[in-house]
Amino acid sequence: MNPTALVALLLWTSGTFLTVTGKAQSVSAWYGDTIVVPCPGGNPPPEDLMFVKWKIDRSDGTAVDLLVKQHRSSQATIQATDGYAQRVGIDDRQSLLISKASLRDQHTYTCMVVTESNLNEYSVAVRVHKKPSSVEILDESEALTKDKLTQVGTCVAAEANPAAAITWRKDGQPLEADGEGVVIASSTKLDPTTGLSTTSSSLQFSATKADAHSVFTCVSTYEGSSQEVHMDPLPVHYPSEKASLEIVSQQPIEEGDNVTLRCQADGNPPPSSYFFYFQDKKLPEQSSDTYSIPSISREASGEYKCSLPENKEVQASKRIYVNYLDLVLRPSGRLVKTVGHLLTVKVEKNSTSDALVSWTKDGRMVEEPAFSSLTYGDAGVYTCQASMGRLTRSQSLELVVEGSPVITSLTKHQANDPKHQVLVCEAEGFPEPTFKWSISYTNEKSSYANGKAVHNVTVVLQANLTIFCNVSNKLGEVFSTISIHPDIQKRSGEKEDEVAVVVAVAVAVALLLVVTVGIVCWFWRRKSRSGSFRTHAAHTGHTAEETKQLAGNSENV
Repeated sequence: MNPTALVALLLWTSGTFLTVTGKAQSVSAWYGDTIVVPCPGGNPPPEDLMFVKWKIDRSDGTAVDLLVKQHRSSQATIQATDGYAQRVGIDDRQSLLISKASLRDQHTYTCMVVTESNLNEYSVAVRVHKKPSSVEILDESEALTKDKLTQVGTCVAAEANPAAAITWRKDGQPLEADGEGVVIASSTKLDPTTGLSTTSSSLQFSATKADAHSVFTCVSTYEGSSQEVHMDPLPVHYPSEKASLEIVSQQPIEEGDNVTLRCQADGNPPPSSYFFYFQDKKLPEQSSDTYSIPSISREASGEYKCSLPENKEVQASKRIYVNYLDLVLRPSGRLVKTVGHLLTVKVEKNSTSDALVSWTKDGRMVEEPAFSSLTYGDAGVYTCQASMGRLTRSQSLELVVEGSPVITSLTKHQANDPKHQVLVCEAEGFPEPTFKWSISYTNEKSSYANGKAVHNVTVVLQANLTIFCNVSNKLGEVFSTISIHPDIQKRSGEKEDEVAVVVAVAVAVALLLVVTVGIVCWFWRRKSRSGSFRTHAAHTGHTAEETKQLAGNSENV
């Protein structure tokens, strides 16, 4: 080394050598990256360069040598003994390289360039920048309260250098603190170990109902760039101002229906419970927002209310009308009456509106019954049904008409052969009567309907007999007689022959009379045309006397 350069180096390292430098440069680097500190100002090294040396100028006035590199050597000599020993280096342009930049590297670095003819030094200030490692919103509120300052959340931009700035937006519009509806509190905390800054900003907001769907956004701004964090829309809580009462049931409400009252209010969140009242009397609590009335009765008609437990002034009311239908049939059930008696049937209705009444007898539609004189045909099951909307009521009368037997007819007629005759005995009565005959019989047939009984038997014609038909039930007994004759068929045949003979004789006489009258008329006409009876007689071949005699004979016929 040139002796002059050696003396200059010794003086510079001792801090007593005064050099002339230009204005100090500055460079910036990102946290964790490699810092490149240029020397001299990034210009190519001079041709007569001998060596380059780098040192740190600390804020306390001390200096620390980092490295020195001879111009003709490929390797630098590391002089640092602290944490820089493993992190410093030099490139081909004589720039200082510091890896894994941190805030501790924010110093002024001095580069000494020694040539064969001169010694120069250049100072470079290093600034290390770090973006926030994270931007997040902490302590997010679950809901806002109407017209009341409520904590929205705290936005935190962590570990930055320099510190990040935080602002708030609502639905994309900036929020400005006014101390009333919007309160923003910001703070910055410096980590003494890392030297990094964490910025926090808390937002309090007084909401309205319209803010229920608003989106709050935290904006972190650093070195001209920004990062946004959006919150989910927050519900806005507010007390109830109005209530409504709903009646859940089929309409119109009829006795026996299941009815549910449901109360609602316009608060948010909705009230968790309500009080229910009937005719201003508090009802037992059932569930959160409903009150059930199973199988409602007419006595439950009236005014119902619901209110908030914490504010009875917020209430709603509804009136319930319960339709009902009563039906009474007099008499009803099973009724036994005597045939021929009078029976009066009455229907009594009690309903909230007109009801339609219909009657059936044994399942068939009939008119309303009226019994002035009961007959066996009146017996049966009568059902009276009243209908009103969905309501139906019915009452039944089982009418039994009873009486002792009465024989209405006892007849006979010829069977299919002349040796037998059929006897028919008809009677009325209830209970069903039984038949007994005073003669043996075959081919018995019987029927019974509506109090009328018919009994047919076939008997053999053996002798003249008077036969008894006996009819009885538990209420009485009656009989009637009929006579039969074995020769009834023979005498009937003879009489028919006699009648036939008489008829034949009558017919013959009538024919003879007609012929005689015809002949007389013919002669009379003949005489009229000829002008004399004689002419007629000559024409016929009879004298006047003969003709007169013929006329007399015809009159005697």
